[in-house]
Amino acid sequence: MIILRKKKLHKEPLLILFVCFVLGVFLQDYLFLSKKIIYVLLIFSFLTLFFIVVVKNFYFYKFRPVLYGFLAFTVGVFIHSLHSQKPELPLLKGKETITFKITKKLNSNEKNRRYEIDAWKDNSHFKSVLSFPKTENELNYQHYYKGEVYINQIEKPYSDFQFDYGKYLSRKGIYFQSYLPNSLKVAKREDLSFAENIKQRRLETLAKIDHTDLKKRSREFAKGIILADRTEMDQETVRDFRDSGMMHILAISGTHMAIIFGVILLVLNFIFPPKYRRYKIVLALILIWSFAVFIDFGNSVVRSCVMISAYYTFILLQRKTDLLHSMALAGFVILFINSNQLFEVGFQLSFAAVFGIYWFNQPILKYLPKAKNKFQNFMLNVLSISLSAQLGTIPLVIYYFHQYSAVSIIANLVIIPFAEIVIVFSLLMVILISLSISFNWLNYIYDELITFTLKVIHFFADADSLMQRMIPLTLLEVLLLYLLFYFLRFAIQKFSIKNVSKIIYFSLIFVSLRLMLNYRADQLDEVLVHPFFKEKITSVKKGSSVIFYSSENSNQEKIKQYIIEPYLTSRRTKKYAVEVRPKDISSVEPQKQK
Repeated sequence: MIILRKKKLHKEPLLILFVCFVLGVFLQDYLFLSKKIIYVLLIFSFLTLFFIVVVKNFYFYKFRPVLYGFLAFTVGVFIHSLHSQKPELPLLKGKETITFKITKKLNSNEKNRRYEIDAWKDNSHFKSVLSFPKTENELNYQHYYKGEVYINQIEKPYSDFQFDYGKYLSRKGIYFQSYLPNSLKVAKREDLSFAENIKQRRLETLAKIDHTDLKKRSREFAKGIILADRTEMDQETVRDFRDSGMMHILAISGTHMAIIFGVILLVLNFIFPPKYRRYKIVLALILIWSFAVFIDFGNSVVRSCVMISAYYTFILLQRKTDLLHSMALAGFVILFINSNQLFEVGFQLSFAAVFGIYWFNQPILKYLPKAKNKFQNFMLNVLSISLSAQLGTIPLVIYYFHQYSAVSIIANLVIIPFAEIVIVFSLLMVILISLSISFNWLNYIYDELITFTLKVIHFFADADSLMQRMIPLTLLEVLLLYLLFYFLRFAIQKFSIKNVSKIIYFSLIFVSLRLMLNYRADQLDEVLVHPFFKEKITSVKKGSSVIFYSSENSNQEKIKQYIIEPYLTSRRTKKYAVEVRPKDISSVEPQKQK
């Protein structure tokens, strides 16, 4: 475990530079400055810093930290300008015959498998999300495909409360979505890159897991927890993990990578004598990065690998370890490769959790009883780290998912110690399956273990009384919450009138802001027409109450999930009624009245 040192934030230069870099990325994404302005900013920051370093005048020299920060800021603007350029797009609509190869397998839905593809139409190249019926054979990296698809450019959402799927995909360079009904031509590829060969091996390993005698849920669990593939996992299991606050167990996170790295070191310790300690660490780092490549990277995976590498590099160089330096270094590596990763929810949650652990872990540990043995010490650390990580991520979780369950604190305390056994066992099973080795008794034990684990998680997910849904939260409220949590550390460290008064002050500001936003939402009267597949749903809002009108053949459950709940959350109300009518009345044009 990485040692957390008591160190003031202003003495963390790499972290400060990273924050400046991130602010530059945000500015460029919001304003989209022209190349001319960006180059002027870069030249100015470089020349000013060079002048101060060369002149070495004391009066000017004290501004050096500010100039380093400004340089990091302008570099962030520059890097994001490179990664956010929109390519020239071909005019595609309706039926088109395209040639394509897959680049990534995505989560499936009820009827279709979904892939990210690189495609060509005549001499035009573009990227698209492709849906393909589950009744057909799976696609792979070993072939080029050609077929007639229904294709269209992704449109912007019709209202402010909807998730902007088009913008999300545009950050990946994807601007089209397509559907391939059935028949397609196949050609063997002879130009597979090294990365594509690894991706194909991963697909083959996933296929091997699918053909084992394990139960379906056990197979999908093993694929998700070790190979970062949740594409075929049933929605009920995913919902249980989400509602219980245990999604980080299902996703490949820092916990997984730390455990896997520990297992690798343990095996190497048995093979090599103690005098080869340095070589064992280097070999373990090579293997953990090889594993990261094999599972197709990922924000939390790369972040964990960089932090583990930085930590053990400090050890090899016989220097003190530093969590924030490792975290900032990981952020720089990921964002230099692709600055659009900053806007991924997983990236933000991953770094918020790490900073939460840094900020709260030691103060919380002071209030817990002293451990009398190693097991107690482990359990107390699990509790403090879980609480710290959750404090770091609560504002973002509510902002993006509009729900939170208090049961997640208890669930983490119960599941995390048990998770180490599950992760190591799952890793062993995946290795054996990839080597085509099977033991019926081992499969049975694994099935029972996973079945028990899923039942426990389902138990916590079913605690509806502790689950709060449809929680509205704006970005300004998120920033206020983080400011409140910043001062909370000092109140935990030293319970004094001064520290507590700051907590009360910012709490009152937060409550006042929510009351003002709620009042403003209650004053909005509006009539909206919501397109939903081939039908339209009409909503009439008056004050804090909303009536939704839908046709009698509508899928009420999906309408509630995709229309009603997001709308009510954005309008900060839970009072609504649904009226089902024989005919769609939604010929009313959308209009707003204030």
